[in-house]
Amino acid sequence: MRSKISIVGAGFVGATAAHWCAVKELGDVVLMDIVEGMPQGKALDLLEAGPVEGYDLNILGTNDYGDTANSDIVVITAGLPRRPGMTREDLVAVNAEVVGEVVRNVAAHSPQAIIILVTNPLDTMVYLAKKVSGFPRERIIGQAGILDSARMRAFMALEMNVSVENTHAFVLGGHGDEMVPLPRYSTVAGIPITELLPAERIAAIVERTRKGGGEIVSLLKKGSAFFAPSAATMQMVEAILKDRKQILPCSVYLEGEYGLKDLCFGVPVKLGRQGVEQIIEISLTAEEREALERSAALIRSSMESLP
Repeated sequence: MRSKISIVGAGFVGATAAHWCAVKELGDVVLMDIVEGMPQGKALDLLEAGPVEGYDLNILGTNDYGDTANSDIVVITAGLPRRPGMTREDLVAVNAEVVGEVVRNVAAHSPQAIIILVTNPLDTMVYLAKKVSGFPRERIIGQAGILDSARMRAFMALEMNVSVENTHAFVLGGHGDEMVPLPRYSTVAGIPITELLPAERIAAIVERTRKGGGEIVSLLKKGSAFFAPSAATMQMVEAILKDRKQILPCSVYLEGEYGLKDLCFGVPVKLGRQGVEQIIEISLTAEEREALERSAALIRSSMESLP
């Protein structure tokens, strides 16, 4: 029996996630949105691409949460995207209402599902989802660090004129300007970039990584990134469904790890069929620890706006 993946929110990120899911043949797809006709049209279009791309899946568009019942994984992209001049914190009030309603319906129809959050402000929405759903922390996961690390890897590859496959980047903390890229853990062919690039070029890569989402928002004028965020989300889905035990940076609820409690934060985790199977703790310098604590403080500030 194929796995069932439901995606709530059929905008650019959700629809593109459905596309990656189909191309990778990860499972049957339900694309759900409150806008009548939109998920149905996009799902039908994606279904009709199957004969060209060679995937055989059930792909359904719907406005009814009942169609998402008994999902193995539910990806939540629903919510207002960030617009030029907006911070992620500006989104808290409106997206908390949206995400809260979505999570209540998901928990009712798929009580054993693993939920992956994509909606911003990401870490705050993951915290809200855990609170509303009552699910164990292993089954509430935010997609953030994979995207941030991918951006950093892309910039490293551009800077050094090497294949992205030779790069590995390590980004902790909140998803946004407060993220904590760690250059000494970021490598090219296993060599730390601190040994390959001058400090000013590393600083430029780190800064561009932090501003990566905002850079795309400013270029698009309307809307925000969707190719990379949806691809990063599907990497998580694939790691879980295939029980890959893959270590990836994700936003999860912390219970003392890294000295942090009662917040959701980006850290390296092992993803497998049960969701988060292990939280990996790494050693940090005093400077890195200070940056991590600043990031945590900003997330707590954002959480104060939750209902």
